[in-house]
Amino acid sequence: MTIRVLIADDQAMVRAGFAMILAAEDDIDVVAEAPDGVYAVELAERHRPDVVLMDIRMPRMDGLEALRRLTRPGTVNPPKVVVVTTFDDDDYVQRALSEGASGFLIKDSGPALLVEAIRAAASGEALVSPAITVRLLRRLNSAAPAPRKPHTALSAREEDLVRLVARGRTNAEIAAELTISVGTVKTHLGNVQTKLSARNRVEIAAWAWESGLVEGRR
Repeated sequence: MTIRVLIADDQAMVRAGFAMILAAEDDIDVVAEAPDGVYAVELAERHRPDVVLMDIRMPRMDGLEALRRLTRPGTVNPPKVVVVTTFDDDDYVQRALSEGASGFLIKDSGPALLVEAIRAAASGEALVSPAITVRLLRRLNSAAPAPRKPHTALSAREEDLVRLVARGRTNAEIAAELTISVGTVKTHLGNVQTKLSARNRVEIAAWAWESGLVEGRR
C-alpha cells in the first residue's frame, strides 16, 4: 500500500528536502505541498492524504490550528498528522498531542526517523522523537490533574499492554513480549482506546503515566 503524504511547511527548502527524502521510499508518495496552514487544510480536503507532515509556525494559520481543523470530531477519515518542527518545547508537544497528532518530531531527527514516523502514523501507531518522549511523559505524570477514569475497567491483559505502549514499544514488540499475535495487540488497542476515549497510542501512553500505571502506583 502506498502512503499518500502532504507536506506543510512555510520554508520551501524544508519542503523540498522532505520531498527528496520521501521520494526514495517505494511505499510513500508526496501528493501535495503547502506553505501555510490555510493551504494545508484546503489541500488535505482536496487530496485526502493518509499522513500530513505539519510545521507549527506558519503564516495565516499555524500548524496547531490546522491540526485541530483536520482532526476535529465528526471528520470522516481524517489524515494522521505528524508535527515536524524546530521547536523542542514541551508545551508545543503537549498541545499537539492533545489535539490528536500522531507523532512529533524535531526537524534534525534525521531521514530514517521521519520515514519511520510516517509509516507508524499510517499504521495507526505514533512516534515521538526519543529525545523528548520520556521527558514529556514524566512531566505529564507529575504535573497533570487526576486522570480520567475508563468508561469500563481495563482488564489485566489490557493494563499489561498499556504499560508497554507507555514505554514506547511497537505492536510487534508488544506481541512478542506478551506472546500474542500482532492482530490481537491491535484488537486490545482498539478496546483500550474506546474505554479511555483516546484518539491514539500517545494519549494511551499519557493516561498510563498520569494514572501511575507505568510506575506501579496502582
